[in-house]
Amino acid sequence: MKEKGCLVGTSSNPPRSPGEVIVGKWRGNRYVVNRLLGKGANGTVYLVNRQGRREKYALKIGYDMLDLQSEINVLTSLQSCRVRRDQRTRGASPMSAYFLEADDASEGGFPFYVMRYVQGTPLHYFLSRKGSSWLGLIGLQLLDRLCGLHECGFIFGDLKPENVMVSEYGIAELIDFGGAGPISRSVKQFTEWHDRGYWNAGSRIGDESYDLFAFAVLCLRLLDEAGLQNASRQLPQTRSGDDLIKLAAQLPDKKLASWLRLALKGGFSTSAEARDMWKRHVYTSRHYKPEPMATPGWLTGAFALSLCLLAFTVYWIYHF
Repeated sequence: MKEKGCLVGTSSNPPRSPGEVIVGKWRGNRYVVNRLLGKGANGTVYLVNRQGRREKYALKIGYDMLDLQSEINVLTSLQSCRVRRDQRTRGASPMSAYFLEADDASEGGFPFYVMRYVQGTPLHYFLSRKGSSWLGLIGLQLLDRLCGLHECGFIFGDLKPENVMVSEYGIAELIDFGGAGPISRSVKQFTEWHDRGYWNAGSRIGDESYDLFAFAVLCLRLLDEAGLQNASRQLPQTRSGDDLIKLAAQLPDKKLASWLRLALKGGFSTSAEARDMWKRHVYTSRHYKPEPMATPGWLTGAFALSLCLLAFTVYWIYHF
């Protein structure tokens, strides 16, 4: 796979070392670098904490000021939209406090912004450890996150397993909003396998079906990456969405296969419709059920000992 890269050089933004302090020029907040979290097409993300405080945050340094400002505009718009929705529903949205602040560094002048740190494991690693039975629950959460974005007038764009973080308890969050943008605009950042234009299955104009197509490919990649890789080896002019639909049809879970085929064809009118169908047909059949906990050995022994003591007590009472 090949990601759409950044055309701006990064020599002016050298790597930040653990312990280095980044000071905001305008707000004056001081952030201590803990470690590198990852590099994207338009920036580098570090785990940081406010100097003198224990709370952890993610700080993104941009390669290009205009690209980063565009991402900040999306996040602030999303945050305002979510806050208004939370006020109406009196609920707590994971995205409500996602974005914290933006500033320029006092030394170097590079732009950066600070966001909530999402702790967890990338989706593909999580499922490799926990098993594919978790896909029903995690998929439902991701579709709900996408619905929230779409209600606010944005698409996520670059949806792939690396951009989904899952906690130990199976709570899924979207990360890296560098590819997010307004609905009806051209998608500005994507990964080839997850892009419907790559498969000649539609345009790169951002709409709800674009994210749903990427989500369907995400599922195929998690369940049959070898098949997806083989399909991608065709000549660009011969690739088609039908190749993905054939892969979906081969999955043993027919309810999931049916949902994926519909998403790949652009058959859902809204992401809310797609989420509701996933909940009714896929989530219920793939819902994770925890295995019963084994009884500890010491508890079994203690129970046996108590039975022996009870029997001895009864014997002693009736015979003496």
